[in-house]
Amino acid sequence: MTLGLPISSAVLIGLAIVVVVMFSLWLIQMRTRDAGIVDVGWSALLGILAIWYALAVDGSAPRRVLVASLAAVWSFRLAGYLLIDRVMSNEEDGRYQTIRNNWSSNLQTFFFFFFQTQGMLDWLLAFVFLIAMQNPATGLTWTDYAATCVWMIAVVGESISDRQLQRFRKRPDNKGKVCRVGLWRYSRHPNYFFEWLHWWTYVLFAIGSPYGWATLAAPALMLFLILKVTGIPPTEARALESRGAAYRDYQRKTSAFIPWFPKESES
Repeated sequence: MTLGLPISSAVLIGLAIVVVVMFSLWLIQMRTRDAGIVDVGWSALLGILAIWYALAVDGSAPRRVLVASLAAVWSFRLAGYLLIDRVMSNEEDGRYQTIRNNWSSNLQTFFFFFFQTQGMLDWLLAFVFLIAMQNPATGLTWTDYAATCVWMIAVVGESISDRQLQRFRKRPDNKGKVCRVGLWRYSRHPNYFFEWLHWWTYVLFAIGSPYGWATLAAPALMLFLILKVTGIPPTEARALESRGAAYRDYQRKTSAFIPWFPKESES
């Protein structure tokens, strides 16, 4: 059973959810002075929207439940990791400290629009869940099972990456060193790679859906953001500042994104 709402109504209510949640998180960061909470909200909202669409619109019940469940597990796992490992355990992320220094006179205005922009990105990305749920096939097909396999690889890989980095950082003797353990030996950003891989899940779910091709925009957009905007560039800039020559050596020898065997020596 669903609420049976028109898609347009469900989408508008989803937009209202995004605006309210991000406004609330903006108020929280004013009190805590830690804007990293926006990353937690960004992750959690995707799961919230997936569940909302599964409850609100009609479609094949098994697929709606499966898409919403997979999206929610991925979303809430990442949100929990960011909350515990980043927001609650460390000082404010360096990206946001830089913003505080550069926008001191209009800081809260900037953060208000930044939080809402992150929410709008969630709202747009969540369309892939909705499109996948509109697949007219009445039962689960081979593409649904393939999508689930991709999801499992992506979530397990991202979870292992996060856990390996977390353990490395907790050891006092690793302070100032570059993490090259486990998956981090084969990619400088295995967490980003598996996060990107995760979005292909919904491309497979949407094969046969009206406008299913539009789901390709999600992995394309995430790849652009990771490689060019909010992912690798600022992360590596901070790593070079704090680790210098050791990180430059890591850059020379290790794939930036797709896991691959490291170069053992310079040619």
